[in-house]
Amino acid sequence: MPGTVGRVPTPATPGPGAPRGSGGPPVGVLAHDWAATPLGPADDWDVAVQAVVELILASPMPMALAYGDDLVLLYNAGYAELLGSKHPSALGRPAAEVFAEIWALPGVGAVIERCYRQGEPFLEKESTLPLVHGHSATVEQAVFTRGYSPVRDSAGQIVGVLTVATETTHVTEQLQSLSEVAAALAGTLTLDDVARVALRYAITTFDPDQASFAVDEGGGGWRMVRRVRGELLDEADERLPPLWRRAAADWSAPVVQAARSGAPSFARDGQPLRDTAVDRHDQKIRAMAALPLGTSVVRGGLAVGYQVPHTWSPAERALLAASAELIGQAAERARRFETQHGTAQLLQRSMLPEHLPDLPRLRIAARYDPGVDGNAAGGDFYDAFLLPNGALGVVLGDVAGHDVQAAARMGQVRAALRALALADPTPDAVLAGLDRLVTSLGAEAGTHELFVTVAFGVIDAERQELTLSSAGHPAPLIRRSDPDGRFHAEYVDVPAGPPLGLAGRPGTTTVAFRPGDTLLLFSDGVVERRRQSLSAGLATLSDAIAKAGSGDPRALCAVATAAVPGGTEDDVAVLAVEHALKPSRSASMEVPAEPTAPSRVRHWLTGQLTEWQVAESVIGAAVLCTSELTTNALLHAGTAARVEIDLSAERLLVSVADSGTRGTVTRARTDTLSSRGRGLGLIEELSDAWGTDPSVRGSTVWFEILTPPHP
Repeated sequence: MPGTVGRVPTPATPGPGAPRGSGGPPVGVLAHDWAATPLGPADDWDVAVQAVVELILASPMPMALAYGDDLVLLYNAGYAELLGSKHPSALGRPAAEVFAEIWALPGVGAVIERCYRQGEPFLEKESTLPLVHGHSATVEQAVFTRGYSPVRDSAGQIVGVLTVATETTHVTEQLQSLSEVAAALAGTLTLDDVARVALRYAITTFDPDQASFAVDEGGGGWRMVRRVRGELLDEADERLPPLWRRAAADWSAPVVQAARSGAPSFARDGQPLRDTAVDRHDQKIRAMAALPLGTSVVRGGLAVGYQVPHTWSPAERALLAASAELIGQAAERARRFETQHGTAQLLQRSMLPEHLPDLPRLRIAARYDPGVDGNAAGGDFYDAFLLPNGALGVVLGDVAGHDVQAAARMGQVRAALRALALADPTPDAVLAGLDRLVTSLGAEAGTHELFVTVAFGVIDAERQELTLSSAGHPAPLIRRSDPDGRFHAEYVDVPAGPPLGLAGRPGTTTVAFRPGDTLLLFSDGVVERRRQSLSAGLATLSDAIAKAGSGDPRALCAVATAAVPGGTEDDVAVLAVEHALKPSRSASMEVPAEPTAPSRVRHWLTGQLTEWQVAESVIGAAVLCTSELTTNALLHAGTAARVEIDLSAERLLVSVADSGTRGTVTRARTDTLSSRGRGLGLIEELSDAWGTDPSVRGSTVWFEILTPPHP
């Protein structure tokens, strides 16, 4: 057999092209006119040849006889299945004609002819040959184990070649997928990441009706995530946190029992999920394999289930065990990372302001994204606070380093700056006092490498002025409106003083800050990229801010952090302040983690926006988007949420904040979120801008809709 292929059938499966007879061979073999071939009439076959033919036709394995100098083919049902659309016309035809497309390939025709001419048997445990899929014309590569043996008649003369072939493509693909999942797991950081990779691998490799992954909560309970075959998951859905199902410590699900006992279980047929089923998918499962992850740090398990009886071969059991071992190692790394990451992030965010001032004419927003791998606390910080004279103090700084010490120094600098500003808000005086503090901290630590840069400004909305000083920090950017209604962005011409701790004397500049202007302070992680000049990054940022759809500070923070392409290992911090043309109106609602919460939000938002006389088209879009965000927050974070709305003359801003700690929604190209509703694809379609902001605890997802002029 040269090796064209279909799928190896089970013994009970009839070969394609004809029903199975009582003896097993395809009816076409028994009815074929062999008298017109070198084999001759069946009644005249040599006794030895007849015995070989009977063996072939009775075997459940794919077998064929290539007879005579022309190597004409006679084969059984299993081999007919491999031939696919070539059966039944291949019966009685020379092998070189049947397999003309591959006969000349190395290890095919020449091997069979040598076996026939010289009597040399041949065995190849793994060979890749074209596969003719079923009765279609589809051709794919398949892996075979094949053997050829000379067939002799009763006189001892070689009269043909016996072919035995088994397709091992599935086994080879499973081993290859094990290597691929190992590589995918190597790039996971969190248990959410591990769960996504594990479930995707289990579904594609073992083809179950459902797969589940469970881990202990660390405090006595369990959480499990499941994937059902046929679920459509797009790119954005893959990046959202999985929908975990939580349960008590005594949960009796098979995957949890395997995790708890450390022993695998295999149910061939029955109702393994009878006591723990939550829906019809669980109720239909009849066969299930559940394996422990095999790690001492994280108790967990992997399970695959089928809606029909299923028997696990030794090879399949071994592959499942190896898979669970790899997933367990990844889960162990993820648990350690999450512990370290949570501590670092909590330290970082606890030193940043949890709430920024809420003022009628000055709208404020900030954003902070950790650099490196997100596993270390950084030194970037921002702050905005009211001064005794009614002005607004704004600051953005950077303490060099990505460790706990850098975060601690950042906290000291931020606290000292606010204290100095409350005593004397003059920017150069504040930075002079900070310079003395940093010098003292450096002397205390015995180092002269304490590198701190800060930009501090005071905004006087009544006077429409901004007074600013900088200690080695990038100059802030102001987005201004032109007389023709367009916008441009310009960097503040502030004297570039030396970083703190060098006994420098920072200069001060005062510029106009009129209604409609927006100030943007940023850290160097926003504009610095490897193999790119700083001036190029600054120009790109300025251009992006000038072309932004609105001057809303939250939208500009999102624009700024994404303006310069390419990755950065540095922290990214942005603070934006808009001098509004008119005071905005705002309202908020606390949303409990209850199933009825989205409908309550829709009712409240509709009433509030109607009272404010917002256009019906804007109300409809806003209600729909807010409902989706509220649902996502409750599902993914599992905590209560807070909905805030802010209406100005130019736009409606809606934000939904949760207090979960399992990650934030990642902006991605998306159409829908399939099983989780219309989701972010809907937000993308109906809003003019949207984004996500991490907070001290949890995350905030927001969107902005530009409002038409009121008639």
